[in-house]
Amino acid sequence: MKSITSNWFECQIIYDKIMDNGTQKKTTEVYTVDALTFTEAESRIIEEMKPFISGEFNVKNINPTPYKEIFFSENDKDDRWYKVKIAFITFDENTHKEKETKVTYLVQGNNAEKASSYVNEIMNNAMADYRIIGNIETKILDVSQHQ
Repeated sequence: MKSITSNWFECQIIYDKIMDNGTQKKTTEVYTVDALTFTEAESRIIEEMKPFISGEFNVKNINPTPYKEIFFSENDKDDRWYKVKIAFITFDENTHKEKETKVTYLVQGNNAEKASSYVNEIMNNAMADYRIIGNIETKILDVSQHQ
């Protein structure tokens, strides 16, 4: 499991996909790329998709992500992406109350339980108390990091 911190953008592309029966169907797919700006994200997704799509395609939407860190699995069976939200728990000395700081990570796994176990594996090395408060599968097909 490796972790990469960057500025990430989710990019939706739309194109005519040739189905197994030979018909064409308008398809929208979501990918994540690391980039500093919207312009760079658009350029990166276009370059990434050119070899895989014959014909024209359009970048439909680009959005900055709620996560800054992505956990990549080295297991080939982990082919899905999950947004895992955790709450770091700290104690405020002044108010004598617990405070939660919420952080979202994108985690690669083959199911939600596996994604949560990867987060626990990484967070067990941290000194902070935390709890997982959300874990949802995304529509992201792939993540592209700048080389």
